[in-house]
Amino acid sequence: MSQIVSDFKIDPADINETTSYKFSPLEATRDISYRKGEVIAKKYPDDIVISADTIVVIDNKIIGKPKDAEDAIRMLKLLSNRTHEVITAYSIFYKDIKLTHDVHSFVTFNKLDDEMIEEYVASKSPLDKAGAYGVQDNEQYHIIKEVKGSLNNVIGFPVEEIKRDLEDLHLL
Repeated sequence: MSQIVSDFKIDPADINETTSYKFSPLEATRDISYRKGEVIAKKYPDDIVISADTIVVIDNKIIGKPKDAEDAIRMLKLLSNRTHEVITAYSIFYKDIKLTHDVHSFVTFNKLDDEMIEEYVASKSPLDKAGAYGVQDNEQYHIIKEVKGSLNNVIGFPVEEIKRDLEDLHLL
């Protein structure tokens, strides 16, 4: 966000995301992003509110955050040597403006061996991330072979697209 504006506040929305999982992966992430933004926009009616949600999708199924280390290992084995989709939906709320867009990237993993997966999970870094990995960990663990599309999307906040929408709406 600091790449867009220098003065902002982060205020997490407390919503039940699992209720959105009845939808398709794309609709689920749009729904979660919108509901997060709606909650925060009510608290700050005179401010621009931007909310986002990022999901990892493989075999048309959402791979959320791991429940524990064992679940993280399972997820990493599932993603190993395969390509998956990362979808971030973001919503912008300002007065009468309510806009939701989504950004799609495709991430191909290297073939991960059991020893590397266990070492990575032991670092605890993947335990709070969708898909049980962070692109920022790639330099140390060599998880990712290739990213097609927005790297910022994979990190979880597609800065370029959000900035473009804010400019198009004359909010920047």
